[in-house]
Amino acid sequence: MKVSQLIIVTGMPGSGKTTLAQQIGARLSLPLIEKDVIKELLFDSLGWSDREWSKKLGTTTYELMDYFIEQQLRNGHSLIVESNFKPEFDSAKFQLWKEKYNCNIVQILCHADSDALLERFMTRAKSGDRHPGHADAESEDEWRKFFSDPKNTTEPIDVKSGIKKVDTSDFSKIDIEEVIRYISAQN
Repeated sequence: MKVSQLIIVTGMPGSGKTTLAQQIGARLSLPLIEKDVIKELLFDSLGWSDREWSKKLGTTTYELMDYFIEQQLRNGHSLIVESNFKPEFDSAKFQLWKEKYNCNIVQILCHADSDALLERFMTRAKSGDRHPGHADAESEDEWRKFFSDPKNTTEPIDVKSGIKKVDTSDFSKIDIEEVIRYISAQN
């Protein structure tokens, strides 16, 4: 019997999680659960207003993600999940799923220099391409403070798993084949 695999793509905002997760999903033909896609569907259904509302819908988004992840694992399906997961909030549930559903977990940790992350994040926020419900452009001071604080880093979730750190400073230098080989070797 083949064991299901849960691939976690995580990292700071603006670190390229979504781009990398989509590439992995396409290469491995796996379903991808993306935090921002769910959150934007909620914005479109329930509306948006300000940063506080965005944070509130963020909480609901994680609850929905948890439901979708568990449903896939319960049925023995492999999948990819993408978000800026936090060990203090997420480690226990991922460990529980690992034990309950006997799945392999692989973490892909996207990282880049904090100045590059801030620039990438703010460029995206001001581009008009990002859903207005995120209210990122209106919170530039908050985000500058966030990215300049050395405590704000993304650490791997504390669960027994393979961990691959990927420097996303320059997407043209990412060896997607190496990432795929690493993921495949973990199963």
